Amino acid sequence: MSLVGKKAPEIKAKAVIGNQFHDFSLSKLQGKYVVFFFYPLDFTFVCPTELHAFQEKLPEFEKRGAQVVGCSIDSCYSHAAWLGTPKAKGGIEGVAYPIVSDIHKTIAREYDVLKEDEGIAYRGLFLIDRNGIVRHQLINDLPLGRSVDEVIRLLDALIFHEKHGEVCPANWQKGSKAMKPTEQGLAEYFQH
Repeated sequence: MSLVGKKAPEIKAKAVIGNQFHDFSLSKLQGKYVVFFFYPLDFTFVCPTELHAFQEKLPEFEKRGAQVVGCSIDSCYSHAAWLGTPKAKGGIEGVAYPIVSDIHKTIAREYDVLKEDEGIAYRGLFLIDRNGIVRHQLINDLPLGRSVDEVIRLLDALIFHEKHGEVCPANWQKGSKAMKPTEQGLAEYFQH
């Protein structure tokens, strides 16, 4: 099931930010871009590399008006313990964005990323616009880590499209040529 073009399912759950528990609600982020991603489990192997990669690029997301949010089926207590574990020991100490607890697996089901046979989420990623509409989704199998740079590129493309009305062709990068969404626009694009 694709959520692209649809209102993102509301999320109301507990989350950990730093070492504190918070009530998290997706609707409170209305007016911001949201990069909402699922990962399988705390204290695993590919997962901390992804969470740290998002943290390293957090200033890039923030300057674009985007909030990064992670989510797994672990409890807030597990999230807090993992956040208190140093990077050198496989932890995510220093991660500053919210980590949502989907302990009942309802969020993973609503976003259609739950791997039912194992009771964990695939590596789902959803780019949600300022109006709460899903504009991009990507779901990787468990062993395949994501590219945070690609998420930033897609966010840049969405922002560019909203600002200029032009569309972004294959491999578009911020600052490169886009096109008007017409036959003439395509012809002009290929002439350059």
